[in-house]
Amino acid sequence: MPDLKNSGHLAADNRASQAVFKNDLNRVFGWYTAGFVVFVLLLALLERLGLSRQWIGLIFLLTTIALYAGIGIVSRTTDAVEYYVAGRRVPAMYNGMATGADWMSAASFISVAGTLYLTGYSGLAFIMGWTGGYCLVALFLAPYLRKFGQFTIPDFLGARYGGNIPRLLGIAAAILCSFTYVVAQIYGVGIITARLTGVAFELGIFLGLGGILVCSFLGGMRAVTWTQVTQYIILIVAYMLPVVWLSVKQTGIPIPQAIYGYQLQKVSAKEKELTSDPGELEVRQVFAQRAQALALKLKDPAAALAADRSAAEKNVVQLKASNAPVAEISAAEKALSGLPRDAQAARKVWTSAQAAANTKSAPLNGMPPQAQQFLGDPDGSPAEQAEFDVSRRNFLALVFCLMLGTAALPHILMRYYTVPSVQEARQSVAWSLFFIFLLYVTAPALAVLVKYEVFTLVVGTPFNQLPEWIAAWNKVDPTLLSVVDVNRDGVLQLNEMSIGGDIIVLAAPAIAGLPYVVSALVAAGALAAALSTADGLLLTISSALSHDLYYKMIDPNASTARRVTISKVLLLVVALCAAYVAAQRPADILFLVSAAFSFAAAAFFPALTLGIFWKRATGIGASLGMVAGLGTTLYYMAVTQPWMRSLLGVGSPIELWWGIQPISAGVFGVPVGFAVIIVVSLVTRPPAREMQELVDYMRYPGRPIG
Repeated sequence: MPDLKNSGHLAADNRASQAVFKNDLNRVFGWYTAGFVVFVLLLALLERLGLSRQWIGLIFLLTTIALYAGIGIVSRTTDAVEYYVAGRRVPAMYNGMATGADWMSAASFISVAGTLYLTGYSGLAFIMGWTGGYCLVALFLAPYLRKFGQFTIPDFLGARYGGNIPRLLGIAAAILCSFTYVVAQIYGVGIITARLTGVAFELGIFLGLGGILVCSFLGGMRAVTWTQVTQYIILIVAYMLPVVWLSVKQTGIPIPQAIYGYQLQKVSAKEKELTSDPGELEVRQVFAQRAQALALKLKDPAAALAADRSAAEKNVVQLKASNAPVAEISAAEKALSGLPRDAQAARKVWTSAQAAANTKSAPLNGMPPQAQQFLGDPDGSPAEQAEFDVSRRNFLALVFCLMLGTAALPHILMRYYTVPSVQEARQSVAWSLFFIFLLYVTAPALAVLVKYEVFTLVVGTPFNQLPEWIAAWNKVDPTLLSVVDVNRDGVLQLNEMSIGGDIIVLAAPAIAGLPYVVSALVAAGALAAALSTADGLLLTISSALSHDLYYKMIDPNASTARRVTISKVLLLVVALCAAYVAAQRPADILFLVSAAFSFAAAAFFPALTLGIFWKRATGIGASLGMVAGLGTTLYYMAVTQPWMRSLLGVGSPIELWWGIQPISAGVFGVPVGFAVIIVVSLVTRPPAREMQELVDYMRYPGRPIG
């Protein structure tokens, strides 16, 4: 009885301490939010007084990174529980906010609205999949993982299935999906920092890397948690402000989510108009002719390249002989030097150019109508019906992969180890959904509002009267935005504009006509999104190596200080490797992120859910299931994804299984993983009775053990 009393007093003291801690947090972040608003207003005033854009961008960059660095320094620790799980005392609401920031990666902040702009309805697969994944987290994973304890996902696998093999496979899979994901975040950091400061993309990567390291390096999960709460406040304000402004500008209503459908009708009407516009038809014809000319060159690249080189050399000679202006001679020499090196390089360049020309010869610059659900026509010709079926199949496959990948990403699941109790783990998932919903419900509205602005105020404008933001972004990166007067009529047609999805959000303030300080704020919000996710991912990788590999498998007697020190060193090494890979621009942000989801879904989801809900699942079954699921996913990507094919030297023709794109490769790996775990577990010795009772207790807390 005395023990029960002491236990009750201890629980009451913990609740009182937690309440005081939460009140302190409310006060600190209340003052921080007010200070942030004052800071933005002050910069807006300084802009009106003549402060240059370069200085505004630098002030935003340096101030926010200094803020994150300050939190990292104040939160520094060598205590293992604080470093890995923030002392298990983060309140549910703040953990939800930190999870929202951890989740709002560069892809979510920068690319989702851009994807919806470029692909219309099919882009909703990302929002449905990512949001739906949190329902799976709440129902199937977060509360049970918190009940089981441990520090990391490989830690859970090792404890649940026994032995080092499941743990080692968990480490390898966690590193694979987290490293793939973190490369995408650092790539986004490079784009954003270049926009804020004007420095080169590669230098921007390493400038942003300093902001990432200073948080996670010093304080681990404790520093990362409070930095992410701070970053969420910045990113959600930055995302919402230009969308609300665009909504007011176009409709007079400050609720973009409410007027989304109304503006979509206007966009659809404008799409029909542009499809049959004479100027657009003329431009599309020019691109169709270019595609045909490139197709002829590709029949014999060596002969075509020789003819091009001969013509270019003759042009240079003639210009020099006629004493042409220096600029013309220089342009001709540049054209000569810009020719492909050999026939192989020419084939690669011309194939890419032909694909781009074919896209631009299609209506609406190759974009599907914004409101069209799937490509093709279910009531059309057999070819159109087949295209419709494949499009719908890929939509559902992508939703499937993103949902299961979300539910299994290690850096997200780790966040639910930081709350004080199982109940708060459930509450934390609900808060996470709320904070993520604020952005995701707004992204479709932003895409439509920007498209309406482009279709009505940019397309049809004379080239010498185009908005300033077009020239500014063309200067930052011509691959993201460029305009060319293809038919030489002096007026911009839609198909003469090449726009990348990654700049829709970043350019939204300028498109809306807002002051530059808001553009800098949005860039700072995007930077916060990329940094917050990168912090969580790097910590996941370093924890897997230091805690799961070094401490659990190599040196169980290592001191706490030594374990934390090793984690910090490994974090630095991994960060530098990821920055180097990102500087090579390996693939677009959205593919890298989606690949990480397929990896996580195939490797972890079957092993985690069966480990929780089926006490008969065995270690050998889980190990073979993880290998089979992840192996199937990797194989399909390797033989179908262009960048991976070129990296691995795969020369065979691309053969898609049932038309499924490589971005959804996990749709094959997940069922393979489930099947292998179930079959192998049934034909091998069941887990020990103690483990089966522990699994029962994890699912049914009232059931006694033993």
